[in-house]
Amino acid sequence: MNKYVYLVDDDKAVRSALTLLLETVGLQVRSFASPEVFLNQTASLAPGCLVLDIRMPAISGLKLQEKLTDQGMTWPTVVISGHGDIEACRRAFRNGAIDFLSKPIDEQDLIDAIQKGHAELARQQQDLAERAEAVALVRHLSVRELEVLEMIAKGLTTKQIADALGLSPRTVESHRAAIAAKAGTSSAAELTRYWLEANADQ
Repeated sequence: MNKYVYLVDDDKAVRSALTLLLETVGLQVRSFASPEVFLNQTASLAPGCLVLDIRMPAISGLKLQEKLTDQGMTWPTVVISGHGDIEACRRAFRNGAIDFLSKPIDEQDLIDAIQKGHAELARQQQDLAERAEAVALVRHLSVRELEVLEMIAKGLTTKQIADALGLSPRTVESHRAAIAAKAGTSSAAELTRYWLEANADQ
């Protein structure tokens, strides 16, 4: 899997130096001279780790972080600054930064921070894949199977589900078997996870 890094810094020398450094460790780097240029291209970019300079004309790195958060973009972000202070650091972390590095940047610290960012990105993408799988499963269940699955997720036994729905335990077991076949598991814990993930936004 390609590991993308998006570097936003108005200092051309810094962009060149960091791009060279990161490419030597196998990262795919794209640099941007301003937040405006980056924002104009975000829709076409694959998920990656952001490296943002904190002080730039017009839109600061912190303001860019806030704009991305408002857009629902949760890519891991490393904030760099030549004028770091405690309040800026706090704001960066409140906005979801995974690290805050001061210039001159220690090369290994930056590489370590980006590796941490890519690990977080992989976790996010795994969560999205699991959510999509759960939603797909739920869409393939009948109305009755959905009712049974919801009650499984609430911890009800087959007998309790049967009583609640006015069905025989054997009929409930048939529905459970159909759900298990579609889900690829009969584990109550896994079925509960499917239900919770499919209904995460409700």
